[in-house]
Amino acid sequence: MPVYNQSRSRIVQIIFIVVFVVILGQLLHLQFFSSSYRMQAENNARFRKVIYPDRGLIYDRKEKAILGNTIMYDLVVTPGEIKGTDTFALCKILGIDTAEFKKRIVGAIIKNSTYKPSVFEPLLSAELFAKLNENMYKFPGFILSDRPVRDYPFAAAANILGYTGEVDTNFLKRHKEEGYEMGDYAGMTGLERTYERVLMGTRGINYLTRDNRSRIQGKYENGEYDTAATAGKSLYSSIDIELQELGEKLMGNKVGSIVAIDPKTGGILCMVSSPTYNPNLLTGSQRRKHFSELYRDPRLPLINRAVNGMYSPGSTFKTVVGIIGLTEGVIDENFTISCSGAFYGCGTGKPKCLDKGTFNLTGAIAHSDNTYFATVFKRILDQSRYGDADSSLQVFNRYAYSFGLGKKLGVDIPSEKPGNIPTPTYYQKIFGPKWVSCNIISNAIGQGEVQTTITQLANVMALIANKGWYYTPHLIDSIEGGDQYHLLDNYRVKHGISHVPEEVFNSVHNGMQGVMEYGTGQYAQVPGIVVCGKTGTVENYLRGVKQKDHAFFGAFAPRDNPRIAIAVMCENAGFGSSSAAPIASLMIEKYLNDSIAGKERKDKAEALAKLNLIPERMRRAMDSLARLTRTKDSIAQVKAQKAMADTLTMEEPTEGETGITNTMPADSNRPAKKDTSKKRTQAPPAILPPQKPKPKPAVPATRTI
Repeated sequence: MPVYNQSRSRIVQIIFIVVFVVILGQLLHLQFFSSSYRMQAENNARFRKVIYPDRGLIYDRKEKAILGNTIMYDLVVTPGEIKGTDTFALCKILGIDTAEFKKRIVGAIIKNSTYKPSVFEPLLSAELFAKLNENMYKFPGFILSDRPVRDYPFAAAANILGYTGEVDTNFLKRHKEEGYEMGDYAGMTGLERTYERVLMGTRGINYLTRDNRSRIQGKYENGEYDTAATAGKSLYSSIDIELQELGEKLMGNKVGSIVAIDPKTGGILCMVSSPTYNPNLLTGSQRRKHFSELYRDPRLPLINRAVNGMYSPGSTFKTVVGIIGLTEGVIDENFTISCSGAFYGCGTGKPKCLDKGTFNLTGAIAHSDNTYFATVFKRILDQSRYGDADSSLQVFNRYAYSFGLGKKLGVDIPSEKPGNIPTPTYYQKIFGPKWVSCNIISNAIGQGEVQTTITQLANVMALIANKGWYYTPHLIDSIEGGDQYHLLDNYRVKHGISHVPEEVFNSVHNGMQGVMEYGTGQYAQVPGIVVCGKTGTVENYLRGVKQKDHAFFGAFAPRDNPRIAIAVMCENAGFGSSSAAPIASLMIEKYLNDSIAGKERKDKAEALAKLNLIPERMRRAMDSLARLTRTKDSIAQVKAQKAMADTLTMEEPTEGETGITNTMPADSNRPAKKDTSKKRTQAPPAILPPQKPKPKPAVPATRTI
């Protein structure tokens, strides 16, 4: 054989050997080293089922469960396993079209890959579950997965408890180290959010074997690799659910808030935000629909006005001004001022005062005299020992901060607002470096730039009741099994104002008792209970237009051993004495006596509950929304009727099939048509869409006021 032929032969042999080695190496790699192919192979024979734990319960102060769990089902899909699914039948059961089916499948692939289960239809209704359950053999790649969901036995305290929602990619990015997966639910608002790490529990995993048709056969390796789910820890709250229910009833047809606190502990007894909603609306199969309706409601029921709303506190702030004036020594309890109808100390005749006469501190609080407190405030800021109004205001603000004003209190509920105690720097920008007390005299009566939340106002009442100290208001007192994460440490710290003498608080107590006995709150007395209170009527403007006054009331009771401090606010309701004070009166009676006694008091409660004080601007917006909704419903109904008529026309049988001639309904002028199409002989296979769908809009964020 020629030499060149021998060389060619060796080259060919070497090529074959190299190819063989490469193939063998690849086979070895796929068989022993490649994790991706091994995982795909295992996934074909093994199904990973997530076991969702029960979330922790929440109890009220009497250990009644106010937040529990029930079981609902999700329809879960593994996109890589849906070959042969009867798409038409599934869409018909779910009430969707094939375009929506494709969109959801692609969304599942994008979010969770082809070989991992994703929620296709969450929180099935009982009827839908029953229909799917008896047809699941038609839907390979789909399973029904049970999930504990929230249940609210009292249908109350929605803004306190909050709601859970399915996590999205943004949530997963923010909490990447916390073990969440697509399809998980997490607390989004309220206590559900604050105490999520305690309530959530730990997911379990069960591995099941499948045959070549993806049918579940039993446990994988006898459950050797299964992990059990661990239920979340329960929370024990300070909430009195009966008081909460009464507050929500009394605030029906009103916009505003009630916050009641146990002064001795800082525990929040009730936190009412009105309007509210039934929390069960955001748990079931209609959750998205209900959320959309609540979000579009002009009254903004999703906002917790107790911590989100910031308002000028009006005359309730006079108690703070009085305490600071007494402590600073610019007045004493015998200091008197005569009011002829207005305050003339700044030459403007403002603010006006409703009650003419001569008042000391007790009488000024009882009759809410504007001139008295404008004088006190001016004296505080004009003290020569501090040099100028700038320095004096800094001193005043330090007192206000010690009352828990002008900053977030740290309540254990998200989205708390800080209120506003305006600073000297702020006024320098408005009035220049030489501004004077008369520039901000409206602050003396809780107007101007002073703003508080209703929770802050209730806390001020608790501090006055305790004569100078408070615990940070909170909703949760203890956690099942102990406070592992130290979430409650801040609520064990006592905050005090040590430099304010006790006799200062006694003087203010005298005035607040006078409010209820002969002053602006005398028609809101509680039979048999000594209540110290303060009314407030607050001017407010919307985009420069004067609105009806807000109604405020703050109080504590009983005077000698305070057990409840409360603040009530009704937006655009007029005088605090006519709406907010009577509501507080009934709440105090209910809490201290455990009931409202006598026909007269019960009738008063019913009358207040029926009293409609919804602001006029909101009523108009609600009417407009209702008209728009009716129009949309009418259009949808017409479309549905047309679709029904078209369907009847397309699906009616031929004469040869039934022996009769089918006609259109009597109100149709069109002749009946025969269906000449061939009958479907088998269900079409599931079809994956070729294009990427438009991104799904995010759930709208809660608006603030």
